[in-house]
Amino acid sequence: MAAQTRIGQQRIAPIHCPESTFLNSTFLLKPKMVSSRGFKLLTALCALNNICTVSALPAQQAQGQIPTIVTVPGDGSIPAAPTVPAQAPAPAPVNAPAPVNPSTPVVVTAPAAPASPAAPSTPAAPSLPDLATGSSDYWLASIDRSNGSVWGNDDASYKIFRNVVSDYGADPSGNSDSTEAINKAIADGNRCGFDCGSSTVHPAIVYFPPGTYSVSKPIQMFYYTQMIGDANNLPIIKMTSSFEGMAMFDADPYTNNGTNWYINQNNFFRQVRNFEFNMEDGPIGGAGIHWQVAQATSLQNLVFRMKKGSNQQGIFMDNGSGGWISDCKFIGGKFGAFLGSQQFTTRNLEFQDCDTAIYMNWNWGWTLSNITISGSRVGIDMANSPANLTTGSIILSDSTITNTQYGVNTSYSLTDNLPVTGNTLVLDNCDMSGVTTAAVWAHRNPEGKQAIVAPSMIKTWAQGNGFTQSATSNATQGEIASPSKAASLLGPDGKIFARSKPQYEDVPANKFISAKANGCKGDGETDDTAAMQKFLKTVAAQPGAIAYFDHGAYLVNDTVTIPDEIKITGEVWPLIVANGAGFSDIANPKPVWQVGKPGGTGAVEISELMFETKGPAPGAVMIEWNLNSKAGDSGMWDCHVRIGGSANTQLSEDQCPGTPTTNPDPKCYGVFLMFHATPQSGGVYLENNWHWVADHDLEVANQTQISIYSARGTLIQSQGPVWLWGSASEHSVLYNYQIDGAEAVFGGFMQSETPYFQPNPLATEPFAVDARYNDPTFGVCPDGSTSSRGVPCKDAWGLRIMNSRGVLIYATGFYSFFNNYQQTCTPLQNCQEYMIRIMNSQVDMYTVTTKAAVNMILDDKVGQPLIAEPNHSVFGDTIAWYSSTQN
Repeated sequence: MAAQTRIGQQRIAPIHCPESTFLNSTFLLKPKMVSSRGFKLLTALCALNNICTVSALPAQQAQGQIPTIVTVPGDGSIPAAPTVPAQAPAPAPVNAPAPVNPSTPVVVTAPAAPASPAAPSTPAAPSLPDLATGSSDYWLASIDRSNGSVWGNDDASYKIFRNVVSDYGADPSGNSDSTEAINKAIADGNRCGFDCGSSTVHPAIVYFPPGTYSVSKPIQMFYYTQMIGDANNLPIIKMTSSFEGMAMFDADPYTNNGTNWYINQNNFFRQVRNFEFNMEDGPIGGAGIHWQVAQATSLQNLVFRMKKGSNQQGIFMDNGSGGWISDCKFIGGKFGAFLGSQQFTTRNLEFQDCDTAIYMNWNWGWTLSNITISGSRVGIDMANSPANLTTGSIILSDSTITNTQYGVNTSYSLTDNLPVTGNTLVLDNCDMSGVTTAAVWAHRNPEGKQAIVAPSMIKTWAQGNGFTQSATSNATQGEIASPSKAASLLGPDGKIFARSKPQYEDVPANKFISAKANGCKGDGETDDTAAMQKFLKTVAAQPGAIAYFDHGAYLVNDTVTIPDEIKITGEVWPLIVANGAGFSDIANPKPVWQVGKPGGTGAVEISELMFETKGPAPGAVMIEWNLNSKAGDSGMWDCHVRIGGSANTQLSEDQCPGTPTTNPDPKCYGVFLMFHATPQSGGVYLENNWHWVADHDLEVANQTQISIYSARGTLIQSQGPVWLWGSASEHSVLYNYQIDGAEAVFGGFMQSETPYFQPNPLATEPFAVDARYNDPTFGVCPDGSTSSRGVPCKDAWGLRIMNSRGVLIYATGFYSFFNNYQQTCTPLQNCQEYMIRIMNSQVDMYTVTTKAAVNMILDDKVGQPLIAEPNHSVFGDTIAWYSSTQN
């Protein structure tokens, strides 16, 4: 995502190191001033580590900072579980989440009384079956691993696939401690750990066979690591009674001085899937996973089993810029998931008997879908004082909360919210008829705490500023008109259709056909075009076969057409690399991978691949999707387009430095278009896809900024249906997203960033506007490059919607942080004039956030733009909904 110099992306709250040495040296008995967000983090961290409790001093707050102290019980016993207040003390009223200031005073004392009565008792969660130790027939463990190689890594002995048992001696019986063996499996091979920053030349799959693995300290996850358990028989990661540390799996460990191993908002390329995290025998605190990550990351198919009545947490997420979470179950504990990140998409989560299922500490925006909560005191807690809020927005859709006292605990005031649109909330198709006290329980000024929505089936409800084909807001806390949902976007249950990433649990290993064993080289030097085309045709002709791309770099010098009926997956994101003169003609663009020919029908599944270039490819369309499929038959999961910034791409710091004086250099051109769903396509399903023009060099420890000039991001012209679940498209010159002449399109979170170098050059440079692709002409801008206010106008659009209908969007985050690498515009909220353009289209958008655009939305039917300034939120500008109709 971002280079660390970005204002909005700098490391936030540097004091919340969980280790006792840091807490003791920094906070213990030393009053300090912290923000509300920092106060809540400290409370959670003390609870996680069983070493302290936190409380606010009665001294007067200063500029939203809370005088706080941390204390340890005098007899050394474990303190009672502290309660994170439902009405937390207020943070400083600033646009970005306030950093904790370690130079100013905090105190920790006995925990406060609960903010609300306990939930009614419920039957104990049914026990999940104990998992037997032993082998499995899951294909991932037994396919041939001799063909993998890493582009840019010359170590012939380097292991891409690591079995923690057979290769490193972990004990699957659970009788002995496996911590050291697992950490060795992750670190082996001079991989990217502490003080590395990032690297793409040390990828690894760390595989866990079925069994129980006892751990006494955190498992430290290195960069570019996929932690994968057996999908047919989930391995158990078991916390020992002597466990010391924040979490069993840690994606971004803290050092004793409070710094992280990685810059959290640049902590890319990670997976954890197919595990049970069992904390029942562990200390009263601790978490299953510390998940502080960014794009191209995912948690999938996980179970978190915690002690009831403890301080334990399934997921602890203090910050980051993600991301994707799906298909997880949380049982017991203090918080099922303690969440805080710029943006995230989470779907299909089940919470059972957690005290608080989801605690939303902060965000800029969050999409929650198909969430099931039962037996909790609070379902979703996003409460704070209405005068000082830290959550930007949440949309909760297609969800059920039952046998729970409070469905959503929130704070919001129609008159004195600060920031104005903080805690924007939308509920769509949510069944809360089974809650016992209130579906929505809110702290409002001046009324105080009260039930806002009684237990009920909620069709569509919102709190925040809403707009219906208008630039005039309607501040609301109540029912609103429901969106128009195209029938083709819905599943049989009436919910937005979704299909999780296939793991092919029932497919035998001999059905996975290796690309390298069948003619492809994948060495980053050989043209694999013809061999790849032949390989794919061969696999498609074999019933039940799956095309398997061993890790490597597969050079493609001309278009490869994907057969209409095929399943394709890869080994830790093998690289499909556009290369050579075949993709150099900007006037005659052509696809690198063409999924079906125009007019083709069928079923194609693609997962776990990376698409990039070797040098400039200004005539390349990286993925062109022509196939028309039945809903659910085709899709692309966890596949990413990465233009520049990685090893051997010839688009790195050396060739393309990011400096304010740099003029566009053809050797730093990216591609014509990253993803195109053509007018002939249908049934297009994308999940957790990141289309990224690199803004920094991943192979340099300090992640130096670079300038890659790539024309277009994601273009949707399909007649539908189209699903964009957990989508990001960043740093293209003309636009990041364009929905043009399309029908039945769903987006559930859509995230973008404007190129850091703009307006040098303008969006209309260096690529000419191409009428064949309905490119923006920037006719809304004056003849010059700036608006009448002097604000850059010819910058990339975050989203354009033209001549389309049935467009439904559940949350956006479209951000602009720079003018020609300078950030002076960010605090002034005027980095560019416009962000979203709607032209003759029927659109329903919810929890829409933009950053530093003077005007959030320009709808041609309205005649005047929707101005950002009245909609300031905790970081960007947020509205609860915008609805537009077609002519």
